[in-house]
Amino acid sequence: MSSDSPEAIFGPDVISPTGQILQAPSYGYLLDKTACIIFVVLFSLTTALHLGQALYFRLWWLLPTVVLCGLGEILGWSGRLWSAISPLLDNPYLIQIVATIIAPTPFLGAIFMTFSRVTTRLGSQYSRITPGLYSRIFLTCDIISLVVQAVGGGMAASSNSVSTSNLGGKIMLGGIIFQLVSLILFICLASEYMFRYVNDRPFDRPLATSSADTYLDKSTRSEWDAKVKLLVGGLSFICVFIFIRSIYRTIELADGWNGRIIQTQVYFNVLDGAMIILSLYTFNLCHPWLLLQPARLHEEELGPESRFKPSAETL
Repeated sequence: MSSDSPEAIFGPDVISPTGQILQAPSYGYLLDKTACIIFVVLFSLTTALHLGQALYFRLWWLLPTVVLCGLGEILGWSGRLWSAISPLLDNPYLIQIVATIIAPTPFLGAIFMTFSRVTTRLGSQYSRITPGLYSRIFLTCDIISLVVQAVGGGMAASSNSVSTSNLGGKIMLGGIIFQLVSLILFICLASEYMFRYVNDRPFDRPLATSSADTYLDKSTRSEWDAKVKLLVGGLSFICVFIFIRSIYRTIELADGWNGRIIQTQVYFNVLDGAMIILSLYTFNLCHPWLLLQPARLHEEELGPESRFKPSAETL
């Protein structure tokens, strides 16, 4: 056997004496090509639908958040599909590991912004912080997490040494842990808000609105209709899905590049891919456009020319 043969380069655990590829060396397993195709198709469909919803309802902030998340997942799963076709290549592995870790981060930004608008709609006197602070605080955390993960991912992807690759992995782990902590804080604040709203227990202090120096009191409470309940329920499920995914990625990276968790395909497919798929499709159904319904009905009463007039309640 030649020392330059694939069998000699990768070893018997990767390529059998008969030349059969037993596993992709970067993954520790052979990727299921069918599963990769299914995920690419599912992510493509939900991303296209989110793009159409963002354009139709003119919710432009969904483009750099939800749509960007979908594009990142398409890139990541395309990398995994490439690995399923060419398991001995390194580049598709590097593409998928960076893309699938970073991609959900901007999606969280959309969750934070949507809930901020929910509190404005229902009454911000039930919130510990003003609606504007939800966006400012948690979007800042989201950006920090994204930058840290990107730096770590870049180091791991471009590294030619084990030590640098491990350092990049630890930096990525730090970014994910920071993201997880900010998500837990958001869930706590959002849960407190919904508890206070449902039980009509506003804070005994005025809260400034995000758009003016006026203050809100109990008289500004708005009853939530079926559409807003659907939206809040959808956001709750999405937070659970992303929380599960974040716990998995934290344990995965903490276990190391050669750990059992990162080298078990079913864990990744179920606890990462499926969780983000469920989140994106849930957001397709429980979409922020539900908050636009009263404005749209009012627009129909006034006539089509009102569409071009500025509104104080735009999202």
